Amino acid sequence: MFDDFDEFTVPTGGGTIFGRRGGSGPAVLLLHGIPQTHLMWRLVAPVLAREFTVVVTDLRGYGASAVCASGPDHAEYAMRELARDQVEVMDRLGYQRFSVVGHDRGARCAYRAALDHPERVDALAVLDIVPTADAFARADRDFALGYWVWSFLAAPAPIPERLIAGDPDAFVDHMLDEWADRPEVFTGEIRAAYRAQFRDPERVHAICEQYRAAATHDIAHDEADRVRGLGACPVLALWSDSGAVARWYDPLEVWRGWAPEVTGAPIRGGHFLAEEAPEQTTRLLAEFLRSIPRGRAR
Repeated sequence: MFDDFDEFTVPTGGGTIFGRRGGSGPAVLLLHGIPQTHLMWRLVAPVLAREFTVVVTDLRGYGASAVCASGPDHAEYAMRELARDQVEVMDRLGYQRFSVVGHDRGARCAYRAALDHPERVDALAVLDIVPTADAFARADRDFALGYWVWSFLAAPAPIPERLIAGDPDAFVDHMLDEWADRPEVFTGEIRAAYRAQFRDPERVHAICEQYRAAATHDIAHDEADRVRGLGACPVLALWSDSGAVARWYDPLEVWRGWAPEVTGAPIRGGHFLAEEAPEQTTRLLAEFLRSIPRGRAR
């Protein structure tokens, strides 16, 4: 899947981060969502690597990256901390400036990296999300039922952890099958990789801690930065034409409240854009990344 990519494990202040790197040219970091790992980019990264240096990683707590201890306020799993991990990874790999692309949870890490480290991030692409504070602020009955994972995983420990432990495969399969329009794209090998992390109680706790931090720290950090926003950072927003983001929001309008330079489009298919519609996703990402001045992205 990543035949021409090199594996790495990089130490950061939050623990080691696992990833792969391939290609040459301006650097771009790809970040995954739930219930995935960096493997979600298997159909996109090799194509982008023809023009760019592509780095794919597992977020803190996922895949082969480290699980760190967390305190009662869940601060260790705020997106601010996860974004710091990723910036440190790019430091270690030698990239002072880079573009960042994220899907789902990875998109929340991506825009937080752009907010907290504007001197490092040249361009931002977010796949099938609106900012966390906006999502919670507009929550209603449809949100509660459609995004039930947000409330379930954020419930006090150890309730969600214990319930997931009862049948972790069913939990992962539900997300993959219900959020996708084409669940058949998740082959046995890929589905097994995504399931495996939810069989590890420490990783399940780490993932729950992310959602607890989202409902507290991430909202507060978003609201504190809303007026300042993303500044001149170019933003590409892509979203599923059949999913919740399309039904509940005008994604471009929401993101234009955060940045003046926002473009984007819906993609035909379900939530997992890079796996369900890899050709269109890759084409739009490549066009966007090519538009970033080469003197900025290196």
